[in-house]
Amino acid sequence: MPQYNLALLGFGNVGRALARLLMRKEAELKSRYDISFHVTGIATGQHGAAIDPDGLDYIRAAELVEAGEPLASLSKIPVLDNLDFLGACGADVLFENTPVNHSTGQPAIDHIHKALDLGMHAITANKGPVVHAYRELTEFARSKHKKFYFESTMMDGTPIFSLFRFALPAAQLLGLCGILNSTTNLILGRMENGESFDDAVKYAQSVGLAETDPAADVDGWDAAIKVAALVSVLMEIPFTPQQVDRTGIRGITPEMIADAQAKGKRWKLICSAERTGAVVTGRVAPEMVLSDSMFYQVDGATSIVSFKTDVLGNLSITEKDPTPDCTAYGLLADFINAVR
Repeated sequence: MPQYNLALLGFGNVGRALARLLMRKEAELKSRYDISFHVTGIATGQHGAAIDPDGLDYIRAAELVEAGEPLASLSKIPVLDNLDFLGACGADVLFENTPVNHSTGQPAIDHIHKALDLGMHAITANKGPVVHAYRELTEFARSKHKKFYFESTMMDGTPIFSLFRFALPAAQLLGLCGILNSTTNLILGRMENGESFDDAVKYAQSVGLAETDPAADVDGWDAAIKVAALVSVLMEIPFTPQQVDRTGIRGITPEMIADAQAKGKRWKLICSAERTGAVVTGRVAPEMVLSDSMFYQVDGATSIVSFKTDVLGNLSITEKDPTPDCTAYGLLADFINAVR
């Protein structure tokens, strides 16, 4: 039975959810897929790193991080920085889950490139490398006979990229439209129930959907980078979030919400992209949608995307109220698909 050494670079909510999912699925991975594993390295942004070539107690590592404690007590090898960690962890598979950099994709791009160069499969939930280095990293992975997979970068692990990769051969994506940022959808819904913008943002922060600085969500950057990722991968045309015509939801007032409701409409942050030949236009902006729109009934933290292809017409996928466990599953699925 093949045994794989795993390294987790980034150990926030998603990384810890992955650790617990690996524990829960360990017996199933052995029985159904003939896969066994050790976690040999974990590196965090604030709690240090730990490496044990014989296998870490990764659940204990999650407990330490959640208690605000460092990981040094678990480590058999000292670690200087993230690139040093990659060279020392002895992994066959890297899960790269560091925070996204919308502008450049760094340092995650360097992490993934280094992992591939060292002979690891590279799996990420970080959208930055997909948008800013998809072609480069994919070609480099191929040259190393390894995989660069990233299902969890979109709709929390919903199988979008693998759907096109495996189930829709020779399908050309002509356009897409959807609600791709669940945080803004939740905020707009709570404003419909009478909350102010600021109070709705505070609620999204309290339930872990919005960051302390909510700008990436409310100013449309998260939605724009998702549009760019879908275009870059599925249309195979390099596209950055800076190329997306972007407007966030800060300008939506209670009066605008009330006016839409009076007209039987709702405000939604709509993401779209259209391809004409080799030219792509992308857009993120608030729009009022009618009650007969598929987007009208999308509430709370739910996301939806509709794809227009040359062979199947419109194909829509909905994800309802995701959790970090959903994102962790996307990482696990990429692991299985990479090593099988």
